[in-house]
Amino acid sequence: MELKWTSKAQSDLARLYEFLSVVNRAAAAHAVQSLIAAPTSLLANQRIGERLEEFESREVRRILVGQYEMRYEIQETTMYVLRLWHTRENR
Repeated sequence: MELKWTSKAQSDLARLYEFLSVVNRAAAAHAVQSLIAAPTSLLANQRIGERLEEFESREVRRILVGQYEMRYEIQETTMYVLRLWHTRENR
């Protein structure tokens, strides 16, 4: 299974880092590193995340990584990280 990050997911990482780094750069870097590492553990068990029924025709799932929600999609032999955000964000 191949792992790819969408441009929106990459933008989410940058946005989260910028927000957190104002208060604590080390904590911001740690949070981003954790988020980057999380999908690699999914490669062994892609369907562990909760399936989101609102994307009925697609296989979109979500997992929680600490206090962050990560959404990803499985398409044949590729897993795409779609979006991520802090659970306190208004989404």
